[in-house]
Amino acid sequence: MLIKRKSIEQQESSRPARKPKYAPVTLSEQDGVRYLHFGTEWVQGAMRIRKPDWPELEYAQQMMSWMLWLEQPRHVAQLGLGTATLTKYCYKQFPEAKVTAIELNPSVIAICASMFKLPDNDERLQVLEMDANDYVNDAANHATLDVLQVDLYDATARGPVLDSAEFYQACAACLGEDGIMTVNLFGDHPSYAKNVKAMKFAFEQVICLPEVHDGNVVAIAFKTRRGALDFAALDARAAQIVADTKLPAKSWVKGLKTLPAGK
Repeated sequence: MLIKRKSIEQQESSRPARKPKYAPVTLSEQDGVRYLHFGTEWVQGAMRIRKPDWPELEYAQQMMSWMLWLEQPRHVAQLGLGTATLTKYCYKQFPEAKVTAIELNPSVIAICASMFKLPDNDERLQVLEMDANDYVNDAANHATLDVLQVDLYDATARGPVLDSAEFYQACAACLGEDGIMTVNLFGDHPSYAKNVKAMKFAFEQVICLPEVHDGNVVAIAFKTRRGALDFAALDARAAQIVADTKLPAKSWVKGLKTLPAGK
């Protein structure tokens, strides 16, 4: 995330120590919203305490924009758990779907369970402690997903920690022919162009929603080329999404209409 909010915990650095394997997981709260940090002011996710299953942040809502094309996914995976926002939402919204989340830091998984209302694993939900790169490169996961949501940032928040063409090729391999990937990027950052170029190498078609006020840009990558956008169909689908979920899908389509022709 590109927004900042001071963590309520103080960083520990009074004496020399070995560099920890992972950044410290810290929290803050303001106006009924709980935020996750990795020991810095950078926000890694948020949850409105009275609405724990709702995607609070605008970019997180936009990460669900694949719903404009896919109504009933069978398997959704999330790379980077954050506050489990997308994992919880997909688990609740699509009761017939399998939901998998991949998170390297065991402390993030633990705090999501204790402070962000992450349900226990069951026959539909699997939260796995592992490297996202290992997951997408495992042949057993190839052609198994309808949707892949990628939000991989470390404490420095300088851009996705996995951003090579090879990584995105492996992401594409995990998707079925009609699969869609959404990726959280920073618009005003050198990592943006690098990631978009790598995605365009690996995917048949890539489009980006307009930058939101916090600087995030959500890229939408299609394994199979969809061609020109059918705005009549997208408008109708957006209206249905709003009616069913209250997600601001009409604003997604409005943003797509601002794209240059051919994008």
